[in-house]
Amino acid sequence: MTTTTSLYDQFIALYRDRETTQDEDWLKSIRETAFEAFAAKDFPTIKLEDWRFTNITPFLKEDFHLRPGAASLHGLRDAVHIPSLDAYEVVLKNGMLNEDVSIPGVKVVPLRTALKSNNLQPYLGRYIHTAKYPFAALNTALFENGIVIEADKNVVCDKPIHITHVYNAEEAVFIQPRILIIAHKSSKIQIVESLVVIGDKPLFINKVTECYIAENAQADQYNLQIAPANTHLVNFMQAVQQSNSLYNNYTYSLPHAALIRNNLHVDLNGVNTESHLYGLYLAGGTQLTDNHTIVNHLFPNCQSNELYKGVLLDEARGVFSGRIYVHQDAQKTNAFQQNNNILLSNKATVDSKPQLEIFADDVKCSHGSTVGSLNKEALFYLQSRGIGEIAARNLLVRAFAFDVTNKIQIPAIREYVEKLITRKMAEAYD
Repeated sequence: MTTTTSLYDQFIALYRDRETTQDEDWLKSIRETAFEAFAAKDFPTIKLEDWRFTNITPFLKEDFHLRPGAASLHGLRDAVHIPSLDAYEVVLKNGMLNEDVSIPGVKVVPLRTALKSNNLQPYLGRYIHTAKYPFAALNTALFENGIVIEADKNVVCDKPIHITHVYNAEEAVFIQPRILIIAHKSSKIQIVESLVVIGDKPLFINKVTECYIAENAQADQYNLQIAPANTHLVNFMQAVQQSNSLYNNYTYSLPHAALIRNNLHVDLNGVNTESHLYGLYLAGGTQLTDNHTIVNHLFPNCQSNELYKGVLLDEARGVFSGRIYVHQDAQKTNAFQQNNNILLSNKATVDSKPQLEIFADDVKCSHGSTVGSLNKEALFYLQSRGIGEIAARNLLVRAFAFDVTNKIQIPAIREYVEKLITRKMAEAYD
């Protein structure tokens, strides 16, 4: 029996032993469907097309503790500080919200508390196809902790909401937090997520986030994925938009987490919806960063724009798989997708797979992908002007990343990300 199978068996036993009396019937049904999907397929392997370039097996060999308690807050204050960011602060400790958060017009409550009523039934787990996504299925079947963030109708939140995820890795743990974001009609909300890892034992985070954007509402999500090498992060994100809504997603993955796998799915589920997806992954060492995106155009007169860029150092590996799906009724669709990569080492690799599936005949769609190295002429030009090689490389990388970082609408976040890029590049050449 392999270690991976043993972990699979542990999850099967955990589900069958868990107490279900606190779950409403609708939630029990969702959990059961998800469990059956995971039980039938086990963890994904490279035999599956969506995992062809990402072998998850080596990251599942630890003897993980599957039900960790609250994380320590030791050393937290400095770790989550983003200079000049004026935001409402929310701290989750191993997925648990233990402190009251007061935000005008926005409810922030523990998921366990919110599930005591049926108010989440129209949202939680309704749009995730767990039969196709084993990690999302596993989370859905077994999640215990997380939060609900709900912006009331017509509320424009005056400041971003900064969620700091604190994880205790003083022992090997497998954690499955759940985030639910609801932006009701004509509301506007900005969510910033970052993480702090305490301890150096293997940490596997299997996180699922759902975001529902009602008619004429706007939701912006910033995901800052900066974690130490003992971290393995699998992140499934499902966004669903109604008519005349706007959704912006910004994902920034930097060294040194051993594994980062992002699944981002967006359903444009109403007319005149607009989506913008921006991603930047800077990977070093033997890091593996994998981004899979799906944009579903279901109604006419909608627009989506996707730009992901990667910078690969050392022996790092990058994967990008993006799919735009334009359904038959989605006439007058404008959909654009671009993935650009720079390899700064002969040992770095990237696999890029942009895809279009179009079943409507009155659309404007494009997709593309590039892989290359730094422009030698530009590098020579900068050095001939007295700029050192390392500084010149940093300038060119920042210029390459500018199209993505410049889209950040919160100045403090933009400055923070740009400084992190410069710092990580400098560390790579020390």
